[in-house]
Amino acid sequence: MKPGETILRLSGVVKEFPGVRALDGVELEVRAGEVHCLLGQNGAGKSTLIKVLAGVHRPDAGEIEWLGEKAEFGTPQAAMKAGIATIYQELDLVDEMSVAENVLLGHEPRRFGFVQKGAAVRGTRRILKNLGHDELSPDRRVGDLPAAGKQIVSMARALSHEARLIIMDEPSAVLSHDEVENLFRIIRGLTAGGIAVIYISHRLEEIREIGDRVTVLKDGRTSAVNLDAKTTPTRELVRNMTGRTIEYVFPQRESTVGKALLEVKGLARKGEFEDVSLTVHSGEIVGIAGLVGSGRSELLETIFGARKADAGEVLMEGKPLNGIRGAVRSGLGLAPEERKSQALVLGEPIYRNMTLSTFAGMAKAGFTAIQRERRAARLQAERLELRPPDVDREVSTLSGGNQQKVVVGRWLIGHTRLLMLDEPTRGVDVGARSELYQVIAGLAATGVGVLMVSSEVPEVLGLSDRVLVMKEGRMIRQAQANELSEEDILDLVIS
Repeated sequence: MKPGETILRLSGVVKEFPGVRALDGVELEVRAGEVHCLLGQNGAGKSTLIKVLAGVHRPDAGEIEWLGEKAEFGTPQAAMKAGIATIYQELDLVDEMSVAENVLLGHEPRRFGFVQKGAAVRGTRRILKNLGHDELSPDRRVGDLPAAGKQIVSMARALSHEARLIIMDEPSAVLSHDEVENLFRIIRGLTAGGIAVIYISHRLEEIREIGDRVTVLKDGRTSAVNLDAKTTPTRELVRNMTGRTIEYVFPQRESTVGKALLEVKGLARKGEFEDVSLTVHSGEIVGIAGLVGSGRSELLETIFGARKADAGEVLMEGKPLNGIRGAVRSGLGLAPEERKSQALVLGEPIYRNMTLSTFAGMAKAGFTAIQRERRAARLQAERLELRPPDVDREVSTLSGGNQQKVVVGRWLIGHTRLLMLDEPTRGVDVGARSELYQVIAGLAATGVGVLMVSSEVPEVLGLSDRVLVMKEGRMIRQAQANELSEEDILDLVIS
């Protein structure tokens, strides 16, 4: 189809699950050669819509028109054969296999029933060259690739099926600034060739840069269609997502800084960071800005005791910390970047996840006191406005923002006095972000110290009292937040 012609149209699409209507009459129109952005809060229906287009779910009502004809995708294989490829946020690659094996998985070139490895390598190399990544070896093990490399492999797999529409779910979530720019370069190359892209992201600045048109989902319904990605005001986008006039802003607060809680002196870990010194006071929010790979996350994990330092010391109220147990006993908590793999037991209920760090204190005569766990979790669920507030619910069923609240609630049960947050709003929609900002500001108001890492410079500047800037493992600038601009920080970390 020619660029600009409608390649996909959804009319009145409905999908129901027991007790919930996930999609309620969704409308969507995507044109060849465009980047069509799909916005919505967690739970708005984006994931269900993706799975309908990918052939994972069959719609219960409505109509899908593909390439000008009515279509049904009964299986993922049928959707892929039709020309629709989906790159999920959790990439479905096989780490133990090579790049070429992943790219051509399921449709390997064969002769007399045997896979032709040479042909597979040549075909993969040709696709990678078209993506501008011919430096990536088809023989390389996928498990050894960084996040950006794995994403390239996923896109190469989509192109190996001659996809006409590629759906990208939060593709920039784990990428650095430079890697995001490279991703956008690839997307522009795809759309220039007439391929359509459905792009899903919580980052509104990305929508402005890469998007052409926007469709917004709210509560399973289409609340806005075909908005101009570059000119539609942020206020309007947010209102369509949330139903409120909330903006992407940060809570106003009176900062009352008290005594020093955390002191880091000359901390170093070979190959990750060196000679880092910082202080966080009670009631203070300190933000660390820097690119992915600058040593920010490794610094927090070393302070917490999850990694062993090669030099320097960490003090909590003047007393040295000794390992994770010592950190927790001293009132130090860490909400890590990868909450699903590092902080949560997804198959367990909310109350058990909230009491993981205080489990021993909940026991009585060697037996767990489940009612005590539930009571403690309910108090935090109410305090943090957890939705839904049912602490017996499995934590895997919660949205990203509410899962983050569970992690924070765990440390509040333990009476944490200093909380470290690594990418606290990663994968969290704009409405839930506002709630998390209120939670963080509320903690500081009660005297809790906060040390926060974020890849989003506006978030660091909007929440923090002081900002520390890291580059290539070194702390290169410390200043009050009101003394820095977004441009100042970007100049420091990118130059």
